Formats: sequence, C-alpha cells, structure tokens
Amino acid sequence: MRWSTLTKSLALPLLLVITACGGSAEPAASQADVPKAPVTAAPQAASPTPIQVNTMIETSPWGEHDGNPVHLYTLTNKNGLVAKVTDYGATLVELHTPDRDGKLSDVTRGFGDLAGYRSKGNPYFGATVGRVANRIRNATFTLDGKVHKLAANNGPHHLHGGNVGWDKVLWKAEPVAGQAALRLTYTSKDGDEGYTGTVQAVVIYTLTDANELKVEMQAETDKATPVNMAHHTYWNLAGNESTSIQEHVIQLFAAKFTPGDKDLVPTGEEKSVKGTVFDFTQPKVVGKDLKKVSGTPIGYDHNFVIDGAANTLRPFAVLEDPSSGRVMELSSNQAGLQFYTGNFMDGSTEARGQKHLQYSALCLESQMYPDAINVKGWTDRVVLKPGAKYSHVMVHKFSTK
Repeated sequence: MRWSTLTKSLALPLLLVITACGGSAEPAASQADVPKAPVTAAPQAASPTPIQVNTMIETSPWGEHDGNPVHLYTLTNKNGLVAKVTDYGATLVELHTPDRDGKLSDVTRGFGDLAGYRSKGNPYFGATVGRVANRIRNATFTLDGKVHKLAANNGPHHLHGGNVGWDKVLWKAEPVAGQAALRLTYTSKDGDEGYTGTVQAVVIYTLTDANELKVEMQAETDKATPVNMAHHTYWNLAGNESTSIQEHVIQLFAAKFTPGDKDLVPTGEEKSVKGTVFDFTQPKVVGKDLKKVSGTPIGYDHNFVIDGAANTLRPFAVLEDPSSGRVMELSSNQAGLQFYTGNFMDGSTEARGQKHLQYSALCLESQMYPDAINVKGWTDRVVLKPGAKYSHVMVHKFSTK
C-alpha cells in the first residue's frame, strides 16, 4: 500500500472556512421579471423538486422536528462525489465515493428518513456529538470547586452529551458561498444537560475537489465548561451491499492507547500497543484480532493516543477495502481517536435495504480522551474558557487502489 499520498496532502495548507461563511441563495427574480399569468389561471402549486441553493448544493425539505422544518442538503464536487447532510444533529446522512472501476456507492451507514435519526434506536449515525463526546464516569465532574451532575444515559455514566445531546437538536444551516460547503450553528444554553455556560457551536462540512470531506468544529463559551466534540459516521468502504468491515485493512498512527474498565471508561493510563491486539501501527485486517478483544459485546471500542503533537493536523488512520479498492485517509488535530467496530449493533434496526448488523460498519472518531474532565493531567485539555476557541478539524481523503 502507498502511504505517500497522505503525507503530500498534509503538506498543503489547511483550508479554514469559518471566516467565509456568508453564503446565500441566488437572488430571487424581481417582480418585473416574472410574466403575469392570465386572470383565469389557477394558482400554481409549489414545486416539489429540490431548491437550487448554488451550483454545488441543493436543499430539500426533510420533515419536521418540534414543529420546525428539517432540511437535507446535497453537496457535490466537480468529480461527482456526493455528500448529504441534514440540519438535524448536524448529521452526515450519506457519502457517495467511487470504487476502483468508478462506480459510486454510499460508504456510510444510516437511515433513509428523518424518523430513523429521531428514533431511540439511532446509534449516533453520522452525528455531531457534544457538548462532550464519549463517556464521563458516573455522570459527574468537578470544575472550579463545583460538582456538576449530568444525565446518566449509559448505565451510571454520561455518554455523548446526555439525553438530548447535540445530535438530537436542530442546527441552523447556511451554505458557504462558492464552495460545496455547509455551515451549521447551534447555541447550547447555560445548564443544558447539566453543563455550565452558554456555548456557541459551529460545524462546517466541506466536500473539496481533491475528494476530501472536511469536518470543522468550533466552539466558544461565556463560562468555563468541558467541550469535546466528535463526528460519528459509521464507515463501510465496500458500499451499500456489504454486511461486514472485518475484511477491511486499517492502520492507526498510535503507539499507545488508553485502557478502559468493564464499562469502557478509561482508567487514566496510557499503555503501549506493542504485543497486544491493539497494535495497528502496521496495516492489519480489522477482523484478525477482533474476537480476542475483551468486553461485552466483544470488539474494539477504545481510545488510541495518536502520535505527534496535539493541535497539529497529522495522520490518524488509513482504512482500505480490498474488494472495492476504496481508501480513506484520516487526519485530524486532536489528541486521540476512538476506534469502534459497531459491536452494539444487533440487526434490530435497518435502512436502505440493509440490517444494521454487528461489525457491519466502523467509526473513527477523533477527540480528546474520554473522561478527560475527571483525569488529572488530562483535565486542562478539555476545559474551554471564555475568550478561548475550541477548534477540531477532521479531513477524510478518498482515493482508490
């Protein structure tokens, strides 16, 4: 496998689009430009076809949430790659990329309609999770001498922002002018799910002509609060018809991982992966050691300590599906990566003609370490203070082999 493409792509300057988010729809025609219909003509019904936002984005109605309209945005680059994003949960719904023969297929798992994403059975498909992703032990943390009690929605622990995390709210969406990019914003109020401070959050999805999906997450607060956002897409590079990721080949640029207890909450240690089932420092078939990993259910659901300095964009992972030739190279600026093999999916939900079976998709979630707020030495890296900006970048680069 050639890994040189990742190094070259990271040598390019990172495109930050936060400051270029004033995109708008094409101006409507003036009244003088619209031909007058005869007096006897019946009123014309609104067109059910998608509304053209710009040459690279279309928007379509996609149902309602709490009485407010939800939309589906379709982003297309010049090479024909297609990403679909909804403002419900700032969620990536689909991503179509070509195989080695040029055939496009959706390489994500999810639902075919809004109802699925709003259902209790949704395992965070494609979602933006926050205010704090992953687990917080005993749903409690202490900050500035004050104890904060959060929702215990994962046994005794807090998971992915609580009962109504950022994956379950409606974001405000605005296309970015001149790009296949969508900017989404959300205000999380003081006291939301037990967290202190009002947080202004931003997510930008950009589909570049270099066949990259960039996910940029930023946040600001008026009071000190933990913030650790994550993007939660389930990947299967073999496409729509595949039912397993066990034949995928993965490399993680991580010499260490953070072991967890029986509830998958890190113990606060950092251990070498050498000689363990967690060693992915060289390309390895996902299923090779999968059944050797302890846990109930069995499988990977662990945080890896990514090599290199945090807050710098660097290689995180390379994922390849030999059957289709698709390759995804992931880079980010975070400290850790949660590698999850879909252990909890049991076939009880389905969409797009596929049951969501165990090991049928995997997640690669860049993040700060889980439960960092409660671990000495990690805490300061996850606390956002007034005047500071949280910045999290992920770049998924797609190619074929």
